[in-house]
Amino acid sequence: MAAKPERTELAPGLEASRIITGLWQVADMERGGTLLDRVPAAGVLVDYADGGFDTFDMADHYGSAELISGEARRTLLQRDGNTHAKFLTKWCPEPHETSPDAVRAGIARRCERLGVETIDLLQLHWWSFEYPGYLDVMDTLMRLKQEGVIAHIGLTNFDTDHLYLLLQQGYEIATNQVSCSLLDRRATGELSDLCRERGVRLLAYGTLAGGFMSEKWLGAAEPSSIADWSKMKYARFIETVGGWPAFQDLLSCLDRIAKRHGVSLANVATRWVLDQPAVGAVIIGARLTQSEHRSSNSDVFTFSLDRDDHEAIAAVTGRMTPVPGDCGDEYRRPPYLTASGDLTDHLSDLPPAFEVIETNGRRRALSGSEWEPVAGYCRAVRSGNRILVSGTTATHGESRVVCPGDVRGQTVYILDKILGAITSLGGRREDVIRTRIYLSDADQWEPASRVHGRYFGTVRPANTLVEIGRLVGDYEIEVEAEAELL
Repeated sequence: MAAKPERTELAPGLEASRIITGLWQVADMERGGTLLDRVPAAGVLVDYADGGFDTFDMADHYGSAELISGEARRTLLQRDGNTHAKFLTKWCPEPHETSPDAVRAGIARRCERLGVETIDLLQLHWWSFEYPGYLDVMDTLMRLKQEGVIAHIGLTNFDTDHLYLLLQQGYEIATNQVSCSLLDRRATGELSDLCRERGVRLLAYGTLAGGFMSEKWLGAAEPSSIADWSKMKYARFIETVGGWPAFQDLLSCLDRIAKRHGVSLANVATRWVLDQPAVGAVIIGARLTQSEHRSSNSDVFTFSLDRDDHEAIAAVTGRMTPVPGDCGDEYRRPPYLTASGDLTDHLSDLPPAFEVIETNGRRRALSGSEWEPVAGYCRAVRSGNRILVSGTTATHGESRVVCPGDVRGQTVYILDKILGAITSLGGRREDVIRTRIYLSDADQWEPASRVHGRYFGTVRPANTLVEIGRLVGDYEIEVEAEAELL
């Protein structure tokens, strides 16, 4: 008899299987334009639920995954009168979809497709933090939570600094879904520390590298061509950590451990992720009606990794090149570790973050602050190949102060705003040549400097940090910058 999946409470009232069935593959299976037959596909989800794998993860852009899930939910309700199954979905709006009406329409669409009045977990993905509208979206999501339209709010691919910012703002966040595997261990560091401190559970995807983490690929030649989106994506991760030889070393190690426990190589990879303290659950994808892995996934709960196992794995992963940056950077900074190697498999284009006007032969970026027209300045101006960014505070919209009293949160918001102005004028992060930081309290130099280092550690602009007598308004920090385009 197969072992029942372990269960966990991701948030009060949100109980889930520790292996969540991911429906990303629906989008891949439907990319030719033909939708899956909803009834048999939903029947597969019902079978998963009957086996204890009763938690499903999807998104607005995963093809017809929400419709299939809605059909499965109706089947379970008709058969049993109630259902403990949980359906977790995402909303991945474009940067201009930030008004309350736009957010409500996006969430209403999720409810309609799932056939629910209350979404168990609504997860927000934001494509670029240079667009500060994610705060406006979160405001509306919080109102929808209070109204009962959303039971819990989660995030997808938020890095440590931006999760921190949202928590400091007081938003109620249950989960953060990020890539986490033996190939990609970014989430096991500072992000995990923050989540454990603040009660946020990580939902880990990419655990099996799109299917690469299996006996099928042990000793196999590196594939010369890849057909499905998941493997396209994770082939980039494999290349980043050291290439096919390094990956084969990892598979060999996992295979030795698997044989000792009488389980599969994939089971060992999954168990390792589940053993990470901040991880609430892993997400393992399913190709509905084509293949199912309930029995093999159940084996994950029949054994434990001991100290020797963890030390053997650490010896191999320690020789790999770490994936650069923080969680979510694969969608926001090169190298883009996505299926296409950029964002074209998700977005066609990102418009400028700020309004740009041209006067007297110069281009100016406007952030919308109420003081720009009053005091007669702009957020940034480009003259030739030079971009000068005005002293910038953590002001959202016309006058809202972000993270009052918190230097780290304000620095994150400010540097996003500065980069938004620079990119709106045709520059890049790599073009920044000088930054100046003004603190109201010099004792707060470290949180400001560490955030600055995470943004510009590979760029290394000239930098000045000083304490000043007073900043105008309720701010702890102000930053200005200069960029020069090559």
